[in-house]
Amino acid sequence: MPRGRYSLHDPHDHTPLGEEHFHCAPGPSGWRYVSQTTTPGGDHRGSVDLAVDALGRPIRLEVNASSWQVRGAAIDGVTWVRTDPTGTEATEGNVAAPGFTGTSPAFLIATTRLLRLTPGAPATRIRLVALTDPVLAPRTVDQAWALRSRAEHPTDSGPLVVDEYQVTALDTGEVHTVHIAGDVVLSAPGIELEHLETPPSSFTDTDDSEGFDDDFDRPGD
Repeated sequence: MPRGRYSLHDPHDHTPLGEEHFHCAPGPSGWRYVSQTTTPGGDHRGSVDLAVDALGRPIRLEVNASSWQVRGAAIDGVTWVRTDPTGTEATEGNVAAPGFTGTSPAFLIATTRLLRLTPGAPATRIRLVALTDPVLAPRTVDQAWALRSRAEHPTDSGPLVVDEYQVTALDTGEVHTVHIAGDVVLSAPGIELEHLETPPSSFTDTDDSEGFDDDFDRPGD
């Protein structure tokens, strides 16, 4: 079960946005990721709890940020409920899309599970619902993903397979690179892996179902 810490920053001007303390695990039914986010000063900023099935579809999502909350799942595309900080107003939404995206590295891993790309194959287009900071406003985005290379790197704990993805935002044409090893993002725009206690999990691992246990603790609990 990988545990670690990402640093988050603005991908354009590199302003520090804080950190995301996470752990994740594959299980017989898919994969789950849980994290707590903090401000640059160390104060609590939000949380992410994402579970996807064996095909990468979100079977449960709960994101909190700036006292806003979004709960969602794959129902007739993806369906969600967004609640304001007072808890008195809730807005429902639905889009014909296979998944969500956002600032958390969890969404990058989930997208790769949806796409199952082959190195060197043409780019694949995908529509996602982006939960944009700072208030988790939902926005539909179209991206094109291509797996440019897959390389094996020797480490003290054994070979580490690193995938290099090219991701294109189809509305702006902006292109960026994402490096992923198993279920851990090594680097991406606005994301840097700062600390990892255990090696990434492979999705061929036959871990137990701890990733889908309601007692799957949030980092820092």
